Order: sequence, then structure tokens, then C-alpha cells
Amino acid sequence: KQLAWVGHAAIMGAVLAPMCMLGGPLLVRAAWYTAGVVGGLSAVAICAPSEKFLYMGGPLAIGFGLVFASSIGSMFLPPTTALGAGLYSMSMYGGLVLFGLFLLYDTQRIIKNAENHPSYGTRLYDPINMSIGIYADTLNIFIRIAMILAGGGGRRK
Repeated sequence: KQLAWVGHAAIMGAVLAPMCMLGGPLLVRAAWYTAGVVGGLSAVAICAPSEKFLYMGGPLAIGFGLVFASSIGSMFLPPTTALGAGLYSMSMYGGLVLFGLFLLYDTQRIIKNAENHPSYGTRLYDPINMSIGIYADTLNIFIRIAMILAGGGGRRK
């Protein structure tokens, strides 16, 4: 199982490798911003009352459908049109908010499953399968922050 996880991480690294064309300083800044966002949201999820964010599964699925549809739509409409720019913004900024909320949800889901898992029984607690959601959320947050910074987010040099 650990070997499959390493293979998954290697494939994700190969998929993300073209982002190196954005430049080292931009990606380092995006990594620091991602670390701050993920660390802050994880701390909020850990310190929040039990099961505070677990109700969000359904609305997050709907939001994921909207972000997915806007990503597909922005491939066909140029960002120079009003509709294309709106779809692109929904994909980038809406996706950033959405995956931040997914991070809250996944963190509390892991905590709940770890607390409620019986110490006896045939099925052992599997932290690797539980943490793959946080891994995917972190990668999506990083990609969106890097793309926002590459597009001139903040216009600060």
C-alpha cells in the first residue's frame, strides 16, 4: 500500500512538473502561501467543535460540480469575453475557496474516524487512505495559488 502511495505521489509530481516553467521564486512564494493556508485551516478544523464541518459534504459536492463545469467552460470560452473571464474566475477563486473548505471537511473526517475506530475488529485504521484527501486538497490549493500569482494576483513585484 505504501508503494502504491509513493507511485501516486510520483505521478502527481510528473503532472505538476510543467509548473516549473512559472519560475522558482513564484513557486516558492506559492508554496509558502499554501503552507500558511493549509496550516491555518487545519488548525481551525482541529480546534473547532466536534463535527462542526462534517455537515458540508453535500454542499461541497455541489460546489465541486460548479467549479468543474466552470473549468470545462473556460476551456471553450476565451478569457477576453465577459463570460469567459467569469468562468475562469469562478474556476480559480471559487476552486481555492472550495478546496479550502474540503480541507476543513477532510481534516474533521479523519479526526472523527480516528476517534470512533474500534481498537478491535478485522479492519484496521488506515491513515494513508484517510490522508489522500488532504494531499489532493493541498495540491489543488497550491496549483490555484500558483496560477493566481502567475496571472499577476496582487500586481506586486
